[in-house]
Amino acid sequence: MSKVCIERITKIVSFIRQRGSASMSFLKEELEVSEATLKRDFDFLRDRVGCPLEWDRTKRGWVIRDDLAEGGRFELPGVWFDSSEVIALLTMLHLVEGVQPGLLKEHVAPLKSRLRSMLAEGTISEHSIEHKLRLIHFAPRKVESKHFQQIASGLVEGKRLYIEYWNRDRKESTRRVISPQQLVHYRENWILDAWCHSKNALRSFALDAIQSIRVLDELAIEVSPKEMQEHFRSGYGIFAGAAAHRALLKFTSDRAQWVGKETWHHDQTSSYLEDGSYMLEVPYSNDQELIMDLLRHSPEVEVLGPPELRRKLHVLLCAAATRNSLLESY
Repeated sequence: MSKVCIERITKIVSFIRQRGSASMSFLKEELEVSEATLKRDFDFLRDRVGCPLEWDRTKRGWVIRDDLAEGGRFELPGVWFDSSEVIALLTMLHLVEGVQPGLLKEHVAPLKSRLRSMLAEGTISEHSIEHKLRLIHFAPRKVESKHFQQIASGLVEGKRLYIEYWNRDRKESTRRVISPQQLVHYRENWILDAWCHSKNALRSFALDAIQSIRVLDELAIEVSPKEMQEHFRSGYGIFAGAAAHRALLKFTSDRAQWVGKETWHHDQTSSYLEDGSYMLEVPYSNDQELIMDLLRHSPEVEVLGPPELRRKLHVLLCAAATRNSLLESY
């Protein structure tokens, strides 16, 4: 396949439209390409896109003969992508594929086919550009494909769902009716935010913990966007609710190189100290996810407050040290 640049093709058509005609020398100078490259672009326009491109002796330049075009005026196809848009599309494609293999296969496969055909129309390399992009997914939990389909159906149709849900903390199964509000893909896993009719409040459900599901005929209630934002934005991570606490954290200068570029919460405050260490203050309601992040950064982080958060981290670190103490040699 000829090496064709979509941006250049678009510019060729634009120059001819603006000037009425464009000479080979003009196009070579403006686009900074060789005559051979332009000839390949002309072939692409004529053979692949159906552009009525001709050399006009009287104008001593290339023209587009709209009278020969179907519909009376030639237009480039409606969807064209420059190099950055190509990468964006491929990133989206890889994200969809990596969310969970097979989860949306029957719905995504036609989209994947169309995207690849569009990308093939004008990539700057004969080699697959997909090989130049790599996204690594870590520890996603498996979701039943049929459960995902039913949840998506309930969301789109605005119907309530009856679910059997496994509570990991209490190690028990519960049954409840919920009104689905939004699907969230967070840290490699799927979460459903919904109005729980048994609790009469907003709740979040991990899709991998849903044991069975049924779409009901009854219409779901819809929570206002303002209420959804107020409920979910104030907490830390996936845990919602009013943020009743603020954690004050101090990271070493070595770890500050990374954490200083991260956003842990939209309402965080931060500063660097003279020794290069990094102070971060974040609000939270439930400390479960915050504790996991602190364990991940230990021993490069110190909890300066509140005291109960520092004590909890200390207990967990001591327990980890005990469990991972050196084994005696035999």
